[in-house]
Amino acid sequence: MDEVEDLPERSRQVARALSALGARGRVRALPASTRTAAEAAEALECEVGAIANSLVFMADGKPLLVMTSGRHRVNVALLAQRLGRTEIRRAEPEEVRAATGQAIGGVAPLGHPVPVETVVDPALADYPLLWAAGGTPNTIFPLDYTELVRITGGSEAAVN
Repeated sequence: MDEVEDLPERSRQVARALSALGARGRVRALPASTRTAAEAAEALECEVGAIANSLVFMADGKPLLVMTSGRHRVNVALLAQRLGRTEIRRAEPEEVRAATGQAIGGVAPLGHPVPVETVVDPALADYPLLWAAGGTPNTIFPLDYTELVRITGGSEAAVN
């Protein structure tokens, strides 16, 4: 039996997207929630900074996915300035689901209904192994910084 078949549908979409892009990591389910960076780090026994948080914002009315280290907060004023945007605010839960097809706490960096503009925080390069959400609050997959930038097509920008 294919290991992907045991995953929730949202995670299977992420797994298919990873496979199509030639990514090495595989989505796996954890018995405990990985909804927060702290929960994920505890479950994986890694530093919280190695968790690649997927945070959705609305930038001048359009979705913006920010991939940042679990140890960082996003400075929206600074990010807006760096990206040349007028306003960036946290997306509401329904905006997150509309943009990504996934719920807060499980947003993967890919596998969305349509591509979402993505910014990747270079602070993630401090960790040789990163963990990103796999489409649900208890699925994750491993990757490194270079692969994260590649699979998201993201632009690199410090977020704090």
